[in-house]
Amino acid sequence: MKKQTSFLFILLAISTSTVIAQKSSAILRGGLNLANVSTKSDGTADEANILTTFQVGIIGDLPITSFLYIQPGLLFSGKGSKAQSGQPTDANYYRAEVNPYYIEIPVNVVLKAPIGGGAKFFAGAGPYIAMGIAGNRKLDYKIANVAFSRKDKIKFSNDDPTTSGEEGAGFGILKRFDYGLNGTVGIEGKSVSISANYGLGLAKLQSGTTNGEDNNNKHRVLSFTIGFRL
Repeated sequence: MKKQTSFLFILLAISTSTVIAQKSSAILRGGLNLANVSTKSDGTADEANILTTFQVGIIGDLPITSFLYIQPGLLFSGKGSKAQSGQPTDANYYRAEVNPYYIEIPVNVVLKAPIGGGAKFFAGAGPYIAMGIAGNRKLDYKIANVAFSRKDKIKFSNDDPTTSGEEGAGFGILKRFDYGLNGTVGIEGKSVSISANYGLGLAKLQSGTTNGEDNNNKHRVLSFTIGFRL
């Protein structure tokens, strides 16, 4: 576990130092996250459970050739999902939100092509790793027209993503470490860029491999961002 945590912080330091060293090729990025959690064996999620949250961070833009770039990043990103049964005006009603926040490190290989007027179209993909650091769970419900509400902080288990153990697994506890694949597509000018991004989580959110009940529960995040070149 200590080795995994140390490894993550080393990657954070490398990404940060890389971006700082290349200030002319760094992008301050922020935007809207449409977060969800997959629930089906094919990896899809219920669109009705999309949770609106946000991301903000810095992305390096490091040229390898005139058209090929490496883009490491350091992001603060909201994930999670919501679920609802009934309407607030009903006698019986249920709504739950789980909104964890992660420090995320994506590393994308990006291709760029000029489209005129100094603008470029870009598309790329790569892996990401992330560590949960905060978040809230919120529950609102009614039983026979009697309303109840509860809000508490998310608990993270200090799991080792390379093992199959059940470290701290349990109801209401998320694994601290997430990893997966992400893709990006967008248009950039000399100082501003806009993009659509998708994060495909590969890590189970809760118990380890010895419990198969939540095998399908993995993060899915569609984001729309705007970036400003520093």
